[in-house]
Amino acid sequence: VAELAGRNAGKVGLTDCGRLLGFLHDAGKYSSDFQDYIRSAVGLLNPDEDEEYVDAGRLKGKIDHSTAGAQILWSRYAQDDSLQFFVQILGLCLVSHHSGLIDCLSDGNNGIKDSFTGRLNKPDSKTHLTEVMERSEVRAEVAEILEKDGLLLSFQRAVKKIYAHIPDKRQDSTVFHFQLGLLVRFLFSCLIDADRQDTADSEKVHAARFRQNGNYVGWNVLIERLEQHLKRFGTPDVGSVNWIRSDVSRHCMDVADKDPGLFTLTVPTGGGKTLASLRFALHHAQKHAMERVIYVIPFTSIIDQNASEVRKILEADEGDSGRIVLEHHSNVGAERQSWKEKLLCDNWDAPVVYTTMVQFLEALFGGGTRGARRMHQLARSIIVFDEIQTLPIRCVHMFCNAVNFLVQSCGSSVVLCTATQPLLGDRHIDQLKGALALAPENEMMPNVQKLFDQLRRVEVRDERKPKGWGVDEIADLAIDEVMRSGSCLVVVNTKKSARQLYGKVSEKLGESCFHLSTVMCPAHRREVLDKVKSRLDKTPVACVSTQLIEAGVDIDFASVIRYLAGLDSIAQAAGRCNRHGVRSEGRVFVVNPAEENIDCLKDIAVGRDKANRVLDDYDEDPAKYGNDRIGPALLEWYYQNYFYDRSADMVYPVSIGNSGRSDSLLNLLSNNPLAVSEYQRVHRESPSIYLRQSFMEAGRLFKSIDAPTQSVIVPYGQEGKDLIGKLCGAFDVEKQFPLLRKAQQFSVNLFPHEFRELLDKKAISPVQEETEIFCLDQKYYSNQFGVSLEPV
Repeated sequence: VAELAGRNAGKVGLTDCGRLLGFLHDAGKYSSDFQDYIRSAVGLLNPDEDEEYVDAGRLKGKIDHSTAGAQILWSRYAQDDSLQFFVQILGLCLVSHHSGLIDCLSDGNNGIKDSFTGRLNKPDSKTHLTEVMERSEVRAEVAEILEKDGLLLSFQRAVKKIYAHIPDKRQDSTVFHFQLGLLVRFLFSCLIDADRQDTADSEKVHAARFRQNGNYVGWNVLIERLEQHLKRFGTPDVGSVNWIRSDVSRHCMDVADKDPGLFTLTVPTGGGKTLASLRFALHHAQKHAMERVIYVIPFTSIIDQNASEVRKILEADEGDSGRIVLEHHSNVGAERQSWKEKLLCDNWDAPVVYTTMVQFLEALFGGGTRGARRMHQLARSIIVFDEIQTLPIRCVHMFCNAVNFLVQSCGSSVVLCTATQPLLGDRHIDQLKGALALAPENEMMPNVQKLFDQLRRVEVRDERKPKGWGVDEIADLAIDEVMRSGSCLVVVNTKKSARQLYGKVSEKLGESCFHLSTVMCPAHRREVLDKVKSRLDKTPVACVSTQLIEAGVDIDFASVIRYLAGLDSIAQAAGRCNRHGVRSEGRVFVVNPAEENIDCLKDIAVGRDKANRVLDDYDEDPAKYGNDRIGPALLEWYYQNYFYDRSADMVYPVSIGNSGRSDSLLNLLSNNPLAVSEYQRVHRESPSIYLRQSFMEAGRLFKSIDAPTQSVIVPYGQEGKDLIGKLCGAFDVEKQFPLLRKAQQFSVNLFPHEFRELLDKKAISPVQEETEIFCLDQKYYSNQFGVSLEPV
């Protein structure tokens, strides 16, 4: 474990710190109490013959074996105030390696208490420190590591590197303490992954042989495969959409020679960001000997298609299958893959990883050990955020601090990809709470405005009315556009609006009208999209969809109608209109529905209100905004308004359980001022420890999305019904793996209230007893609308 943890920590120059953690984490297991317990558990002690035999079942998890290592460090350095900081950071990793990072300060029955010092002061009878240190091999190994000149120097360099980038240069700075907390979590990740890997490899030697351990196909091989694929497109006509996409790709490759850092890739929808960003990433990885490329995708609905496209290009040889492009997300059965997939997903052991924003944020801020285990793999990596504008608003400051840490302290490169770049730099959000260190020269496109002008393929018409549009009026507009241009997409904000409008339009257009929403399973949505695509430019077609169609769906309508929402959403919807530039111009209508209720959807409601304002500003002086309602100038003004209104939400507000006080995760994971103040009130002094974070409480409160959803497998078509039948009968776990992979295409994520309502109606049941995989009664699935809360 020491060797593995040292290798993990070596990515940021902390090899000796990693080795020390690996060696000390289980020091308490040298005690006779633990040896009696473990020997009894595995049958080496006989209950009838050996006096040392103990009831292992009763003692499981009750013998402290993780505190002794921290106490060894404390006893060595406690007298030197300047080194107590070093002891606390490493000590936190050691005492937390089973539970997840513990709180330094925590809520107790009598107010705030210093949990870390309390843990270090555990009596010898509980931690067995004296007995452990009586062993000569322990003393010798500890002495060898602690006496290395580079141990403390490397640690001090890491802390100074963080401090050098702190905007206010204060040791009580929120940003400084937040990033020190990330350093703790990084070292914790190095230890956790080493410990879990060593255990797994010891138990399953055959599986260990499949582990790649960073020995991947060379970047030069992957670059050659991508470049050969790009050559197949030939030389496009100058000025065409494909010529512009080729130009975007060339600029991305040119930027790959730059030093690692933070980059933006601002390209209109349909500009070829997916392969252009991959081209940058592979060339940049080769140039700077980076470890992996990680794509962070906002929605599970598009992760499959993006990963599949790249897999076809990079996994050219049969032996490469599953070893180059790794998908890791949270769809149904995602934690129950085949042992090979799970082995690589556990710690992102692949050169190209596709994951979700949920998994990325869990690696940085989630509770427990599963997500934290992967954090060290973000070091010396290229991390590409696709559609970065979908970042949850409450995570803004935490995200910015984490990205700065990964770039400045971990040697990573980060790319923010979108057509609607949110304003995350220090000119627009509070840098004392965490803003990205964005440099203008790190935009990959030399002239963003020119690119938007070149790729302008639509006319955006502001058709808002003082009293709003009735649903019949919107339906008539959609039908007129289908009759005029052949195809029309209508994007609405709620599932109720989609069903209502679809009913009106389909009355006139019949089978030429289609419906899409998130309560339809991916297989259902894909079948509908395939039907729509096959009809486009051939027969009249209308499609009514929720927002799911706005990101990552390659489809091309002649006209688009967008219900009023944030300007970024309007721009994304416009990207589905005249996408390939085959028409002289497409038409995008922005309408304000009179009857749509989005008051409970705060992000959409605030975005709508700010879009109202900036569209009014545009009407007063269109030239000021480049005569483009979805161009960079108006989008920047929109984000300035939106972020200003949401600034209080960016710290991730929470309510703390025992005390009931209002706080924020930004506070809990940095200098924790409210907890410190309460500690001072109760104890009449400040805490003696330097780091004061409440890591475990923050992990418990952290949710990367507002309402965690529950996946349910639905009986869509004969294939979905057969799948559920097979899952119900697949008692052999090995047979479940391929079924669960297939089930991702037949699953729908339900909100908690939807899940409870269907459960109460006995419309949902587990596929087998004592499993967390559920299926839906076929009476509650509509072939038009998907999951229904009433029988259909």
